[in-house]
Amino acid sequence: MKFIKSQMKQLIKDNKELQIRLKVLMEEHELEKNFALKALYHAEVAEGGKYQLAYQALDMPKG
Repeated sequence: MKFIKSQMKQLIKDNKELQIRLKVLMEEHELEKNFALKALYHAEVAEGGKYQLAYQALDMPKG
């Protein structure tokens, strides 16, 4: 599975809990949004993370 910035942004947009986690990451670690997105991806999505299936579903063609 690969990090795709647009997919990660969409996942966060659709999930209030991830919006909060992103904000906390940015504030606590003084990260720019792009770095915080990648950190959140590795923590919550990649390698069987809690949001992996939701992230993968964004990659599937609609129809």
